[in-house]
Amino acid sequence: ALGDVTLLAPILPSTILCSGSNYHAHNAEKANTPISGNEPEFFLKTSDCVIGPNEPIVYDERVSRKIDCETELAVVIGKAGRFIPVEDALDHVFGYTICNDVTARDRQVRRSPEGVTWYELGRGKAFDTSAPLGPVIVTADEIPDPQALQLSTRINGELRQSSSTGDMIWSCADLVHFFSFNFTLKPGMVILTGTPAGTAWSSDKELGGHWTPAPGLVAATRYCLPGDEVESEIDAIGVLRNPIVAH
Repeated sequence: ALGDVTLLAPILPSTILCSGSNYHAHNAEKANTPISGNEPEFFLKTSDCVIGPNEPIVYDERVSRKIDCETELAVVIGKAGRFIPVEDALDHVFGYTICNDVTARDRQVRRSPEGVTWYELGRGKAFDTSAPLGPVIVTADEIPDPQALQLSTRINGELRQSSSTGDMIWSCADLVHFFSFNFTLKPGMVILTGTPAGTAWSSDKELGGHWTPAPGLVAATRYCLPGDEVESEIDAIGVLRNPIVAH
C-alpha cells in the first residue's frame, strides 16, 4: 500500500534533455529570445538534479533568490534510436512521468540595456534539487495521446498553472525526433517538454514578465520561499508534491 512506503524518484535518468519555451501561452507571458517559439530551446539537466516525491527543493540564496517552479510532462525513452522520424517517434517511448523544472530565474534571464533578452540555461536550470520527478512512470500503452493531458500547478493550494499538453508548440513526437539528431536516444533518457503559462516569472516585470491570469488562476505575487508546498499534477499520472526548504 502506498501509505506504507516512501516513493523515491521513479528513475535516475542518464540524461535529461529539455525543451524550453514550448507552450504558446508561456511564450506570451514573458520576455523572449530571438529563437523563442521558432525552434526548441535545448538545454540539459542531469541525474544530480533529481529528487523524488515529497523530497525537499532547497532554497539557497547563494544559488538564487528567484526560485520558480514549472510542471512539465516528462517522456521516458524505452527503445534506442537515432535520426528517428516523427511518425515513428512514440514507438521509442516507454512511458511518461511528471517533472518540476525548478528554475533560478535571476540566473537564467539576462537583459541588456538595449532591451535584448537572452537565457543562461546552464546555471539557471541545472543545480541540486532542480528536477523533482514522479510520483510514478505510467507506461505508454495507458496514455495513447500525450497531447491530450490536463496539467496543473498548485503552490500552497493556489492554482497557478492549468493547461493542456495540446498547447505545446512541438509535440512529444516532435521532440523525440528533434533530440535524436544530437544523440542516440537510449532507454532511461528523459525528455522534458516545457511548461504552460502561470509561472512566477510572468509577474516579474524586472525580468520581462507580463501576464493576466485566466479566470480561476491565481497570479504569483512572489517566487517560491521556504515553507511553500508545490503540487505538480498531470492527468493519468498523478500528483508530484515537494516542499521548499531553507538550506
